Amino acid sequence: MKNLSDKAVEDYEWVCQAVEHNDQMAYAALMERYRESIYHTMYKMVHNKDDAEDLTIEAFAKAFRKLDSYTPTYAFSTWLFRIATNNGIDYIRKKRIKMLSIDDPLGEDGVQDFSNNLKSNALDPEERYIRQQRKKIMRDLLNKLSPKYKRMIELRFFDELSYQEISEELELPIGTVKAQLFRAKELLFDILKHSKESGSL
Repeated sequence: MKNLSDKAVEDYEWVCQAVEHNDQMAYAALMERYRESIYHTMYKMVHNKDDAEDLTIEAFAKAFRKLDSYTPTYAFSTWLFRIATNNGIDYIRKKRIKMLSIDDPLGEDGVQDFSNNLKSNALDPEERYIRQQRKKIMRDLLNKLSPKYKRMIELRFFDELSYQEISEELELPIGTVKAQLFRAKELLFDILKHSKESGSL
């Protein structure tokens, strides 16, 4: 504690309030103080506003879930940014796709190019059946959510609307949209996990 700045000491006091008393104001204060900085860090990593927003919310969610493990041997901000950065790196690693130009030669002689190896976009009967089954499973899972969260998931991931478009569609503040979408994804994950454990999927 002696090595912490006044700001870091205040952060720690909020952490204690949040952990010991489940003080929502303390959670809000920590999020308000660091949300913009975390967002800018995430945006520099992924170069996409919506992804940066998602990663920002995820960073705080992960930090708040294990807030009781934080110790004041170093500043809360250092601990939080480490969580956010690691989460961002994991996201990038999972999403990274090796790009291959359609004109790049595949063989050493340069005769055969990638365009000759492109698969048809048409699905064979088996692939169509698998895709239909996956859609059915997802719809069944969505039906287990409340109408509010179900609608959020449909607009975001089926209709592929932006946060701003969802905000306008549902006439909700964009902050509410982001918070509800995060909660909806958490609930959907829990349902999916339970379904797999019970063998229903």
